[in-house]
Amino acid sequence: MSPRSASVNEELRRRSRERLLQAAVELVRERGYEATTLGDIADRAGSARGLVSYYFPGKRHLVQSAVHRLMHRTLDEALEREPHTEDGRERMARAVDAILGLARDQPVLMRTHMAGLLQAEGFVQCPEQQRLAELLRDTVVRRGLRNVDADYPMLRSLLMGAVYAMVLPNVPLPITPLRAELFERYGLDWEMGVPPDTEAADGTGQTDMSRFFATDDRPVDQSK
Repeated sequence: MSPRSASVNEELRRRSRERLLQAAVELVRERGYEATTLGDIADRAGSARGLVSYYFPGKRHLVQSAVHRLMHRTLDEALEREPHTEDGRERMARAVDAILGLARDQPVLMRTHMAGLLQAEGFVQCPEQQRLAELLRDTVVRRGLRNVDADYPMLRSLLMGAVYAMVLPNVPLPITPLRAELFERYGLDWEMGVPPDTEAADGTGQTDMSRFFATDDRPVDQSK
């Protein structure tokens, strides 16, 4: 059998990494961060346990990357959904609703993520975090805000603060007043985006997230 080509090896590595990201969000959502081990994640992903450290330095890095993936894919889906729009105000509304909606629908994951950001290493620099940053920065640009270098980190900070308020144990704030505050700040109309009273959320966090992880299981053509 001839050796696999570089492109085939790259595709197999991509799929392995995607499976680990998906397994991480599933298990943390089900069990919580502390009760989830790297071995559990590898087993759920169908990967060798030693392979986890090939892609990720540790559990914190893996889980942050996984949640950043969930966030940037959720945001991208919200921004590009039909009817497609280039209107900067509508896109800003969709972005706010996407992030707040994750805090409402996936409180365990988002609480874990916020706790991770407070660790010494802070933001994990990974492709998922970089893509999320690009989408949020582009949202600021399209909204027409004048000082992008200042307005982008401000939007990021305000969203993080709102998420923190929503997932705080025992005394969480509801989505409605937080959304109203952000919409007023950015000059958005309440009916833009996806107002919270237009969709039901059961709060269980059991939404299927598999579409956000490109783990195509079709056989890889190893003849290339």
